[in-house]
Amino acid sequence: MEFEVVVGFAILLFGAMCGGSFGLPSKFVRKDVPWENLWGPFFFFATLLLPLAAGPALVPGLFGIYAKAGVAGLLLPLAFGVLWGLGSMTLGLSFAYIGLSLAYAINYGGQIIVGSIGPMLIATPEKFGTKPGLVTLGGVAVCLVGVVLCGRAGILKAAHEAGGSAGPKKNGLPGLLLALASGVLCACYAIAFTFAGKISEAAGEAAVTDWRNSLPATFLILFGGFFSSCAYCAVKLCKNKTWGRFQSPGAGAAVGIALVMAALHDAAVGLFGLGASKLGGLGGLGVAIGYTVFMAFAIIVGNLNGFLTGEWRNAGKPAVRWICAGIAVLVAAVCILGLGKAFEN
Repeated sequence: MEFEVVVGFAILLFGAMCGGSFGLPSKFVRKDVPWENLWGPFFFFATLLLPLAAGPALVPGLFGIYAKAGVAGLLLPLAFGVLWGLGSMTLGLSFAYIGLSLAYAINYGGQIIVGSIGPMLIATPEKFGTKPGLVTLGGVAVCLVGVVLCGRAGILKAAHEAGGSAGPKKNGLPGLLLALASGVLCACYAIAFTFAGKISEAAGEAAVTDWRNSLPATFLILFGGFFSSCAYCAVKLCKNKTWGRFQSPGAGAAVGIALVMAALHDAAVGLFGLGASKLGGLGGLGVAIGYTVFMAFAIIVGNLNGFLTGEWRNAGKPAVRWICAGIAVLVAAVCILGLGKAFEN
């Protein structure tokens, strides 16, 4: 495997470490802080404030790059960024129907399928019949098996902690459909990168050819997510009349934690773009493999963090066995995807 590909996988691992850990600081938020008073600032920081602050500082002439890419080059990445932000919101709605474990399992499954096959189908459909394409699809399938195993572990864990069945709440069908829709929408982040070729070319023409080349696309996609995610949080703040809670005790700490979470989140997505570019550019097989590997690493890191923070201490032996099996299968999937990239070279 070429050195560039190894570097790409390493970057994706570091990105997944940030992505799988960005929710950890939320454990230190006071229990009485409403959801929207934590996640509203988080999305504001992640999709607007940090990109506006870091973008011009990291990429000189950023807005000139956007101007050179033109409306046609910006429209689809921005639009799919809006859909990605909507997916993050939809996932939260599915929790109330089917619980976190099952919702996350279905969401991750939808993300992996759409986020891997979508870029290949759009940019390089001819890859499907080749050895690299077939091996990549095999790796995606194995990754889905790992997601199912992890989802089963989460369901068993919830059931054991509840002392009984942890089946879907209320009407399960709407929750299942919402979780699946959220996975498809969240995967629009990968689709957005597939359409970011003109932005990457404009950055290259502006002599941004190093590790920063993927950042203009990253910042634009995040900005797209601002419209859907922050709009939803604003609606929640108005509906629940919780704007005033920003002045209550503990609110300042919650906002500070939201900023830390946003920094980890944006580091994760920035490293995803960089890692995917090392695997073949912002489109086609590079994004397809990169997104699947990133998701697999993120699931592994997230569950390892769960072990470190004691979340699996009272989960029961069956659940622990299932999660260990799921992590092992996800590691195997990453190896298969690496082999697929090696065949391409």
